[in-house]
Amino acid sequence: MAKKKYKLKWKNLIALLIFLIAFIFLIKSGIDLINYFIDTNNTNEEIKNIEDAVKIEEVPDNENTEIIEQKEQIPKNNPYWDYIKMNLISVNFDDLLKINNETKGWIQVNGTNINYPFVQTSNNDYYLTHSYDKSYNQAGWVFMDYRNDTINYDKNTILYAHGMNNKTMFGSLRNILNSSWYNNTNNHIIKLSTPTENTLWQVFSVYHIETTNDYIQTEFTSDEEYQTFLDMLKGRSAVIFDTTLNTTDKILTLSTCYNKTDKVVMHAKLIKREARS
Repeated sequence: MAKKKYKLKWKNLIALLIFLIAFIFLIKSGIDLINYFIDTNNTNEEIKNIEDAVKIEEVPDNENTEIIEQKEQIPKNNPYWDYIKMNLISVNFDDLLKINNETKGWIQVNGTNINYPFVQTSNNDYYLTHSYDKSYNQAGWVFMDYRNDTINYDKNTILYAHGMNNKTMFGSLRNILNSSWYNNTNNHIIKLSTPTENTLWQVFSVYHIETTNDYIQTEFTSDEEYQTFLDMLKGRSAVIFDTTLNTTDKILTLSTCYNKTDKVVMHAKLIKREARS
């Protein structure tokens, strides 16, 4: 009889342990959910404050405008000829730099909600968990790879941000995988503004892929290596863009999470720039 009671006690102990683990998990999930809503609300407020404080102007071409020379002949019906007529955007960074002295520029991506200042620090970790004002926030902010330089764009300039479910940061970058986004050729453009120049970039590749580092290379030992890299990115695209690429091109890469294992990636090449006076 005593042996039976002993077995029952062990069963009760195991059941209690399972209950406690489930309870702790439930509490942690609740705390994580509360923190998510707090961080999301703080991000939304910060975005609104930035939008209220900063004016984005469209600027027509002037004597400082440079159309990047294309090595290949581009057909007259190619949308490239419409793109190079598009206005650039120009942002006054005075107020932004007062909020964050690590501000490097502003990015605007057609067909998405991406319309934010971007920052850069000495690593690629800090802004994964810090907002624009440098407060702790799991939503993070849009940041440029620490290896890059906006004064002299590298062959591959990379911007990262979290793919937030509420479509903030790079959450709306998922749009690029939809046919409705692709079918509107006006969406195939990215506009950047920095304190030194305004630039226009033509999209040539969009895809989602299992997490890898092969598309975030910034330095190349030869033109052959760089051309192989460009061909890889273009060949990886989920859809076909009628865009030529060669070793004189400078490209822009946007990267975010698609899910826990995959990334959403966009690549564009520089087609127009304008030095700011």
